[in-house]
Amino acid sequence: MALDNKGLMKQVNLFLKRLFDFTGSMIGLLVLLPLFTVISLAIKFSSQGHVFFFQNRLGRNGHVFKIIKFRTMVEGAEKKGDGLFVYGTEDARITRIGKLLRKTSLDELPQLINVIKGDMSIVGPRPPVVYYPYDGYDGYPEWARKRFQMRPGITGLAQIRTRTTAPWDERILIDNEYIDRFNIFFDLRILFETFFAVLKSKNIYPESKEQINNKRMSDGDKGKENAI
Repeated sequence: MALDNKGLMKQVNLFLKRLFDFTGSMIGLLVLLPLFTVISLAIKFSSQGHVFFFQNRLGRNGHVFKIIKFRTMVEGAEKKGDGLFVYGTEDARITRIGKLLRKTSLDELPQLINVIKGDMSIVGPRPPVVYYPYDGYDGYPEWARKRFQMRPGITGLAQIRTRTTAPWDERILIDNEYIDRFNIFFDLRILFETFFAVLKSKNIYPESKEQINNKRMSDGDKGKENAI
């Protein structure tokens, strides 16, 4: 009976989560429309290329979807410099407006569209690219696939604890903790703490490239890297 009650409560929390996601994202898009317009114009007139950046990411149960962000780097940045990884604001591929958007996490706002579509949630494990840190969903070890049991989020428990400075395997452990502790009130707490994490603007970028390479030599190839 206890298991039935636990399962029922989880279903109730998942329903409330989806209701909050859809309603909150719709309201958020309407309220933030003027800000979206300003950011879009700033991107368009400050650098060549599209306003939005689309990239394949892994979602719930390994489903591949296209994440939407405001473009913060030059067009085709993934094929230039350090490729997928960004080590700091000194990266020449980051545009002038892009530095501000990354620092304030405003580049993530278009993901509200992903939430409305059902690809993402407001709170949940961040969606990795399809080929890193493991090659596709099937490339993840069994313990790490647990993080894919729920929709990926715009923010999450790992983001308020480490932002992007922790190695991926460490972040996956935190994501698994979120799966175990999930309820709607925990989501609201994470969302609340996200605002303070963004205001502090700490742990946005990892250590220097040289430090990361040294770290790889001693700890393996899962360095502390910030993906595009």
